[in-house]
Amino acid sequence: MSRTRPPQSPADPLHDRAPRLGLHGLVARWEAHREAPWLEALIDGEEAARQQRGLERRIKTAKIGRFKLMADFDWKWPKAIDREKVESLLTLGFLKKEKDEDPGNNVALIATNGLGKTMIAQNLTYQAVLRGYSARFVTASALLGELSQLESSSALERRLRRFARPALLAIDEVGYLSYNAEHADLLFQVVSRRENRSTIVTTNRSFSEWNQVFPNATSVVALIDRLIHRIEIVEIEGESYRRKESIERQARLAAERVAARFTAGGS
Repeated sequence: MSRTRPPQSPADPLHDRAPRLGLHGLVARWEAHREAPWLEALIDGEEAARQQRGLERRIKTAKIGRFKLMADFDWKWPKAIDREKVESLLTLGFLKKEKDEDPGNNVALIATNGLGKTMIAQNLTYQAVLRGYSARFVTASALLGELSQLESSSALERRLRRFARPALLAIDEVGYLSYNAEHADLLFQVVSRRENRSTIVTTNRSFSEWNQVFPNATSVVALIDRLIHRIEIVEIEGESYRRKESIERQARLAAERVAARFTAGGS
């Protein structure tokens, strides 16, 4: 004897949402509860809770660290920056969409120290997380140090797969330290495995100077070729914003000391 399934309305959106939340017991007794006033609130609440847990998990996995939001970025400080391009990148159009056959684009943020390239990369990573993408933020030294310390080829393979998996990988501070040929080969493997996914690099060196970052490494040319095949480049020019903040802070402290002496002398 065939089992008869409970009748359901084909146009009942709540019934379609319940199984995706794992509410199988509710689905089995759907006809008894379909008119209940609490049903929609229950499903809405379960979906919101699941989305929040997913967001918290992605934020934790991304390891972005503390950062300032782009609302605090001082666009007037750099001598040169393509604000329109940065704001376009923040819409995440460069990322590969789930059903899009075209691969995503890479992003390079090139600037000397203290001009906000790390801040922009962190915000791009954060926006990706908010919009449901998997993402990871890591410094070049941490990435290459972690990979180079693995003692077996199987452990290295597993770790390379981990860095290849996210929809977005941001590699910060390429160029601040010098690396050997092994490090260049490892970075090449990471970038190569991310051929259809987007990678962000922040660097204080132009690509033509990367042979100084990885001296005597034969894979540098191939590494750069993989990165720039599909890339959007943002170059920022100017003096360090942190130096500006330091000068302003010192001036403020000096003014406060003068005011304190004046107050003490007049009392």
